[in-house]
Amino acid sequence: MKHLLSINDLSESEAIAILDTAAELARVSDAPMKKLPTLRGRTIVNLFAEDSTRTRISFEAAAKRLSADVINFSAKGSSVSKGESLKDTAQTLQAMGADAVIIRHQASGAAHRLATSKWMSGTVINAGDGTHEHPSQALLDAYTLRKHLMQGAKNLQGLHVAIVGDILHSRVARSNVLLLSKLGATVSVAAPPTLLPVGIESWNAHVSYDFDELIPNVDAIMMLRVQNERMNELYFPNAREYSRYFGLNSDRVKRMKKDSIIMHPGPMNRGLEITADVADSARSVIIEQVSNGVSVRMAILYTLLTGEGIESGALA
Repeated sequence: MKHLLSINDLSESEAIAILDTAAELARVSDAPMKKLPTLRGRTIVNLFAEDSTRTRISFEAAAKRLSADVINFSAKGSSVSKGESLKDTAQTLQAMGADAVIIRHQASGAAHRLATSKWMSGTVINAGDGTHEHPSQALLDAYTLRKHLMQGAKNLQGLHVAIVGDILHSRVARSNVLLLSKLGATVSVAAPPTLLPVGIESWNAHVSYDFDELIPNVDAIMMLRVQNERMNELYFPNAREYSRYFGLNSDRVKRMKKDSIIMHPGPMNRGLEITADVADSARSVIIEQVSNGVSVRMAILYTLLTGEGIESGALA
C-alpha cells in the first residue's frame, strides 16, 4: 500500500495492523526520549490548503518522532493564495524531493487527483478533502474505541456507536461509518433531515432522527461540529432549537450506559452540539483522541513509508 486516500483503501486486516502498530508506537510517546530513527533522511510535507490545528500538528509531531524532516506548507502566504494550481504545487514538491505529502484540501477528490497523477512520485495521505473523507481521523477514533471498550480485542465486534450532528458536511462521519462497520461495529447516525446527505440510505449505518432514542443503547456517542463555514443557507431554525434536539448535555449524559464514552473530532462548538460541562466530564475522551492521533499517524507513516508494521512487543 503506497497511499492512504480513503478507508476503502484498507482491508480489515490492514486497518487492524495499523491500530496494532499504533499501540506499539504509543510507547515512544510515553518514553523520555520520544524518537525513533525509522524515517531519518525522509522528507514529509504537510500541504494544507484548509485551516487546521489538530491534524497538521499531529502529523508534524508523528513525523518528527520518527525522525523525518518536515516541511509545513500552508495556502495562506504561499503561491496557492496567488492562484497556483495543485499541479504546479505538486511539481514544486517533487522537485524538492518530498517522500510523502499529507494533503488537506477544500475540494473533494484532491488527494486522489494528486496520488493518481504523474506530477509527483511520493506517498500521498489524505488529511481531509472537502466533505469526502478523513481516514486518519477514523483510524484514531477506532483506536480510541478499541482501547477503552474492547479489552484487548482486535476489532470492534459488538460495539454500537452513534455519530450525531452535521453528517452532511462531515468527512469524519463518512470515514468513520466505513471503518467502524468494517471492524464489526454497529453504527447509527442521528441528525435533522436537512443535515443528512442524499443517498445516506446506502451507507452501512442506521439512520435516526431521534437522538434521545439512541442514547441508552449505544457504547459511544461521537458528536460532530456544526460546520457553519460550509453552510450557505439555513439548515435549522436557530442554535437553541438545534441544541434542544441534537445537542449533548448533562441530562442526556445521565441516560447513557454506565461505561459508555463521549467523543468529538474537534474543534468543538461548546454550547451548540455539546455543552462545556459534558466536554470536560469524566466520560469524555476528547483530549485523549488528540494524543492517540499522534500514535496512529506515526503508525500510518511507518506503514506507508517502510511497507511494514511493528510486531507486538518489538519496542518493549
